Amino acid sequence: MTDINTTQNFNLYIAQNQSDYALLDSGDGMKLERYGDVVLSRPDPQALWKKRLPESAWGSADASYVRSAKDTDRGNWVYTRGGIEDGWGIKYDGLHLKVKPTPFKHTGLFQEQISNWQWAREKIASRMTSGDKAKIKVLNLFGYTGGATISALQAGAEVTHVDASKSSIAWAKENAELSGLSDKPVRWILDDAFAFVKREVRRGNKYDAIIMDPPAFGRGAKGEIWRIEENFIEFFDEVTRLLSDKPLFVILNGYSAGYSAVTYANNMLSLESRFGGDVEFGELVISEELKTGFESRLLPCGIVSRWSSSS
Repeated sequence: MTDINTTQNFNLYIAQNQSDYALLDSGDGMKLERYGDVVLSRPDPQALWKKRLPESAWGSADASYVRSAKDTDRGNWVYTRGGIEDGWGIKYDGLHLKVKPTPFKHTGLFQEQISNWQWAREKIASRMTSGDKAKIKVLNLFGYTGGATISALQAGAEVTHVDASKSSIAWAKENAELSGLSDKPVRWILDDAFAFVKREVRRGNKYDAIIMDPPAFGRGAKGEIWRIEENFIEFFDEVTRLLSDKPLFVILNGYSAGYSAVTYANNMLSLESRFGGDVEFGELVISEELKTGFESRLLPCGIVSRWSSSS
C-alpha cells in the first residue's frame, strides 16, 4: 500500500534537452529556448533567479514575447527573424510536431511532458506484450495539441482526444499527420471535457487509461465555465467511473492550478484502494543546457501524480 507521507514516492521528472529542443538559459522571470534552429525568449514566473548567459545571447533571440502593459495575461511576439510566425516543425521524443508562438506565450509543446509520454508508452507496451490481446483504450482529456495522444497512438493504443478548442484539435490532427499517425485509431472530440465525461458515464463507455491536464480556469466549447477549486472533486469522481475492470494507468497533470503534487496524489489513492497498484507523484522540470561544473539548473514546469496497475 502506498504511503504518500514517505519521500520514496516523490520524484523529480526531469526533461533533458534533445537535438531539436534545449532550454538554453533562464532567470529574471524569463526563459531562453531553442526549437530546432529557432531561439525564443518568453516569460516564466518560476525562473526566480538570475540569468547566466549575457544579454547579447538573449538579445539575439529570433522572437521575444513582450507582455502587455494593460493586461499581463496577454502580450505580443516581437520577431527579428521572418518566416516563423506561422510555425515550423521539430522532432521531439520521436514525434514530429509543429511549434508556433501563440498570443498566450505558449508554443504548442509542453516539453516537460516527455516523462509522462515515455512512462505511458512503457505501460502500454508492457500490457501489449503480456499476452493480453484486448485493445487498449486511452482517454486524453484537455488534450491540447496532442503530444500525449500521439505518443499513445505510437505505442499501439486507441485514443479518444477531447478538447474544447477547435484550433487546438486542428493543431493536434496536424501533429498526428506530421508524425505519420493520422491513420491510427483516434477520435477527435470537440467538447467540454466535463460534459463529455458525464455523457460517457451515462453511455457506459470504459477506458483502460486516462490522461488529464485540467486548467485552473477554462471555458468549454459551448461556454461552460470550469473552475478547478469548484469542479475538480466531482470531475475526478466522474472520470474514475470511466475506468475499465482492468485499468492500466491514470495520469493527472497540473500546470497552473497552484496546488501541491500531494493534493493530486491524495485523489489517486482512491484508485489504489479500488485496483491495487501504485501511486507516484512529483514535479515536472526541464534541465538547462548550460551547466555550472557538473550541475544543471532545473526549471519547474508543473506537477503530476500517476497511478498504475501492478499488471
